[in-house]
Amino acid sequence: MSTVAQAPVPLPPATGAWQEGDPPGDRRWYVREKPLPLEAGGELPRARLAYETWGRLAPDAGNAVLVLHALTGDSHVAGPAGPGHPTPGWWDGLIGPGRPLDTDRWFVVAPNVLGGCQGSTGPSSRRPDGRRWGSAFPFLTQRDQVCMEAGLADALGIEHWALVIGGSMGGMRALEWAVSHPDRARALLLLACPSAAGAEQIAWAGIQLRAIRSDPQWSGGDYHDHGPGRGPHVGLGLARRLAQVTYRAEAELRTRFGRAAQDGEDPWHGGRYQVESYLDHHAAKLVHRFDAGSYVTLTEAMNSHDVGRGRGGTRAALRRVTARTLVAGVDSDRLYPPSQQAELAAGIPGADRLRVIESPYGHDGFLVETEQVATLIRELTS
Repeated sequence: MSTVAQAPVPLPPATGAWQEGDPPGDRRWYVREKPLPLEAGGELPRARLAYETWGRLAPDAGNAVLVLHALTGDSHVAGPAGPGHPTPGWWDGLIGPGRPLDTDRWFVVAPNVLGGCQGSTGPSSRRPDGRRWGSAFPFLTQRDQVCMEAGLADALGIEHWALVIGGSMGGMRALEWAVSHPDRARALLLLACPSAAGAEQIAWAGIQLRAIRSDPQWSGGDYHDHGPGRGPHVGLGLARRLAQVTYRAEAELRTRFGRAAQDGEDPWHGGRYQVESYLDHHAAKLVHRFDAGSYVTLTEAMNSHDVGRGRGGTRAALRRVTARTLVAGVDSDRLYPPSQQAELAAGIPGADRLRVIESPYGHDGFLVETEQVATLIRELTS
């Protein structure tokens, strides 16, 4: 009996970051010529942001909308996968003609966060002297990232945003926008995010950070020029598996997978359960499109999130928000539970009440339940 040889699975590159020389896709770049002063001290020289836009900016620049992505997202909010874009748009159903963010009306801007790995300056980027940043990349906070985004707005001629929208890590930055620059955000949509990272969230994140840094291929953060298969893929994969469990709801995992074995495998003899295969799948996807150094940098920035730091506490900080605001939580979210969004809704003037996104999908519900998010967007933009 003849057999057909299987093609070997290609090894992932040391980093899944977008690299100079890769197709630019729909990206544009903003470069800050002056060094960016950092909240923790020091500065970041000649930093840049990759960003994408949809629609056309009005003559008075009054129709600009800022969309801010979560931890492993990027600027490619809408559009197909293709050269330069490893994944399709993560909120594709919300942007375009006739959609909630109607590009016949709105000019939508989505930056790749500072410290990220899809075109913006991060650990995988090169310093002005040509060397990789790697372990020398500085500690960033959400405020540093918003400061960089404010420079992008200035460069685009946008004095204020008609709407700032973000979920999870993007919601943290959206909140920082409204508190740091209250005159530059007219409306605000906060999804599945807190006023400050809590102890349990920091604990989950800390385990993920430990998994990455414990990988021998981490090399202290200086692995980016190693060959294929020689990045900290094991550590990054473990971090993703753990994170994925916190992103979804227990009831969904129980209903979807239960105790079923993966097809053709026996868990009693080295095989996997279906839920393990599901986590393996998400880990494998991430190591091909993301950078472990960026994962560390952005996770640490999320852990630093505290809107009340240096502002007299959370209540005083939230009172600075002047934007028309809607705050929404996902009813099944166990990572950032709705009680945290209720605190935001109660503390932000005019936020009215907490809106609840009903979803079996846990924290990821803000990405999955696009129709419910669309209703919130329409309420703010009508």
